[in-house]
Amino acid sequence: MAPALLLVPAALASFILAFGTGVEFVRFTSLRPLLGRISESGGPDARQGWLAALQDQSILVPLVWDLGLLLLFVGQHSLMATETVKAWMSRYFGVLQRSLYVACTALALQLVMRYWEPVPRGPVLWEARAEPWATWVPLLCFVLHVISWLLIFSILLVFDYAELMGLKQVYYHVLGLGEPLALKSPRALRLFSHLRHPVCVELLTVLWVVPTLGTDRLLLALLLTLYLGLAHGLDQQDLRYLRVQLQRKLHLLSRPQDGEAE
Repeated sequence: MAPALLLVPAALASFILAFGTGVEFVRFTSLRPLLGRISESGGPDARQGWLAALQDQSILVPLVWDLGLLLLFVGQHSLMATETVKAWMSRYFGVLQRSLYVACTALALQLVMRYWEPVPRGPVLWEARAEPWATWVPLLCFVLHVISWLLIFSILLVFDYAELMGLKQVYYHVLGLGEPLALKSPRALRLFSHLRHPVCVELLTVLWVVPTLGTDRLLLALLLTLYLGLAHGLDQQDLRYLRVQLQRKLHLLSRPQDGEAE
């Protein structure tokens, strides 16, 4: 039992790292573009055209750097999700395989956020500068971001957050209950094989709904949108299963407790 209990701190450390990274990701994708210094570039005259930007080293170099950071994250997130790598990690790390994947993903995302290079003088696809848009568009974006993040957290809870973070695997192992996935139905396993990211629409809202879509933000939104799109393969059977599971969990949450029923 002692070696098994040593797995618990490792799983908890991975969870804390992932949770902190998630909070930082909210700041990176929502708070900074919505509450940041929109006018720091010096106005429309300071903006360059798209063709001229490709020839400007002060714009091209940070964009290439940002692209490299995103490719590092996408590469890690995809490579470690392959069956070959998962089998290798399960062989050498056992029940900590999911926790290790979560921790590596959090570290890769931390590199993206900490070393991201803004491009304030680059071209802008759209920008809300004139009134009343300069007031109402950021407010509308803020409301949509809040709604999207609330939906993301709710969906993660529906999808068994403890298992996604690797905590449930360690808990089951310590108690000798086996692998959590072994207890799931074939329809659930089929869904998990098709659905890599259960919060795709909400993340796309966060990425694209901003008052100012500058060059580096456009790169971030485009690449992550492409990645999210390629990672999905849902069909009608998966959608029906999702609907049934959501209705079942909502019914359980709305059901009165035993003490209240009495």
